[in-house]
Amino acid sequence: MASVALLGALALGLVACGDQYPNSTFNPNSDFNAAIDALWDKLLFWGTLVFIGVEGVLVYMIFKFRRRPDGGVPKQVHGNTKLEIAWTAIPAVILIFIAIPTVRTIFTTQAKATPDALQVEVIGHQWWWEFRYPQYGITTANELYLPNGRTVNFQLKTVDVLHSFWIPQMGGKRDLISNRTNYLWFTPNADLPSSAWNGFCAEFCGPSHANMKFRVFTVTAEEFAQWTAHQKQPAIFPALALTPPAAASAVAPVPSGTGSTPLLQVAAVTPPADAPAAPVPVWVFPKDKLEKEFAYTIPQTPITNQISFDEALIGTGDSERGRQIYGRSSCIGCHAIAGTPFNMAVVGPNLTHVGSRHTIAGGLYPNDTKHLSYWIKSAPHMKPGSIMPSLGKGVTDPKTKMVVNVGGLTDAEVADIVAYLQALK
Repeated sequence: MASVALLGALALGLVACGDQYPNSTFNPNSDFNAAIDALWDKLLFWGTLVFIGVEGVLVYMIFKFRRRPDGGVPKQVHGNTKLEIAWTAIPAVILIFIAIPTVRTIFTTQAKATPDALQVEVIGHQWWWEFRYPQYGITTANELYLPNGRTVNFQLKTVDVLHSFWIPQMGGKRDLISNRTNYLWFTPNADLPSSAWNGFCAEFCGPSHANMKFRVFTVTAEEFAQWTAHQKQPAIFPALALTPPAAASAVAPVPSGTGSTPLLQVAAVTPPADAPAAPVPVWVFPKDKLEKEFAYTIPQTPITNQISFDEALIGTGDSERGRQIYGRSSCIGCHAIAGTPFNMAVVGPNLTHVGSRHTIAGGLYPNDTKHLSYWIKSAPHMKPGSIMPSLGKGVTDPKTKMVVNVGGLTDAEVADIVAYLQALK
């Protein structure tokens, strides 16, 4: 028994000496987390006192009233009024000490957010996250930007099954329930440096529940302003460059170069009345800072061996050719790219600035050329249950069990589409 106790103590000591867990809920990085952490400390304090007291009395009773050869029959205390009152009153007093801070914290965290809060609509899909900023007219996916020191009010919705929105280091875990809008708010600490955090779905929602992740970037007010200014505009791409209204034209058919079927191409796009005269520079959370200081947020998911890709073609695609292939593929039936009138679907993630994101596939893979190539070729192989179909020619779709032939993309065409998507900054 002593050896087991010693081994347990050693294990606890080793755990305590380890590095800080990156997804800990005990770091008060927001007012929500600070309130929950303070409540936890109070409950742990009172719980420890109760444990020590009860165990102390128990050990005392075991030794004092243990059976002895010459011992008599113990005195019975059943029906003792004073004892009955004592062991009823003591737990009641303890519960009062627990209930008061608990109820106070519940009222604090369940209260409505301040009127000037940043509004963010969180929409859960199987299995990715959609984020909308109605005050800015921004829609993005799987990457959430929040300004430090400003309260954020989340409106939580789902378009399919139950999900649960959880950012451990920021606080709060709240369910997304069908036909209902739930709310959650918190304020990232104003003194936080620009940081990256992991987010998760915490409610089982299907075969890729564990793959439904997202990234949270808490940034300074100035950085958030730069990010929103960039996100509000159409994608920055040569064929979609903003031009003065007088020079703007509608959609014009142009030859595809591979046959007589015309393609829709945006020759120029008329900017909104409040749009800037020139494209706003791209600003996202710096990749070098992410790799050096927040590497734990970079996904390390291995690529499946169930599909193959000609890796000699990776990085060789042509973005303009990819734009044309994309425009005649099934991609336009699911995704939206602002500034392209033929591409406004809302089934899948908004791709307006997909080239500037750090992750793809619901935070499952890094957004680089290799992972994006495999993902486009066969998303269901890369992520179980993905509703995005296999697009690679000759691939057997794991859901339909059918081989993709007509309309399927060759590896060279996939490489071109990848070049186009990565150009959408």
